[in-house]
Amino acid sequence: MEDNIYSRDYVKNLFNQMSSSYEQMNYITSFGFSIRWRNQFLESIRKTDEAVEVIDLLTGMGEDWQAIKKRLPNSKLTALDFSDGMLKYAKQKCKHRFGNAITILQQDILENNLPSNYFDNVVCAFGLKTFNTEQLSILAQETKRILKTGGRFAFVEVSTPENSILKLLYGFYLGRIIPILGWMFLGNPEEYRMLWVYTSKFVNARNAAAVFTKTGLKTNFVSYFYGCASGVCGEKV
Repeated sequence: MEDNIYSRDYVKNLFNQMSSSYEQMNYITSFGFSIRWRNQFLESIRKTDEAVEVIDLLTGMGEDWQAIKKRLPNSKLTALDFSDGMLKYAKQKCKHRFGNAITILQQDILENNLPSNYFDNVVCAFGLKTFNTEQLSILAQETKRILKTGGRFAFVEVSTPENSILKLLYGFYLGRIIPILGWMFLGNPEEYRMLWVYTSKFVNARNAAAVFTKTGLKTNFVSYFYGCASGVCGEKV
């Protein structure tokens, strides 16, 4: 099974299965740091009151939207994901908390019809781990294509801590405890076990940084809280 974990159909089905509890579990798996990281990774995006065009890739349930609107209050926000289950909840959130002011697109970022040279900012939280290196290259190319010249991007992902003791504890928590919680939420621990499988294979965003740099994007690697999260940010020059 794990040879196929980067198949888009597999990833889509996985997140469809987790959609009813993913937002809460993401908070739990990060010890509550996910909210902080969602704000921190956006600090590389220039704060402005202008009506900039922003796209939130792999938007999930729209967990990034509040942080984006806090930093870019007048932004024209587009949200993209390919998971039916996740977007079901994202649409509810858009209606009840954002007045249907967010454009939601159900598309795969690796095969999309987004306009070129259009967005001022491209952001994405906790989606990098579900891409292999070949897919990361396509993701980087698409990020570059849809960004305006001078536009900025920011990605963040849960990562494997570099500290050996913290890595051991974090691995036990994600690999053993979280599946039990997944069983309590879903009756099946397999879906949440896969979060640690992805994280352990991903390690951190250094490979992503190399891929984005190779694409021609000006890219920086960023680490958060002793490596428990990491990301890439930069601009299209």
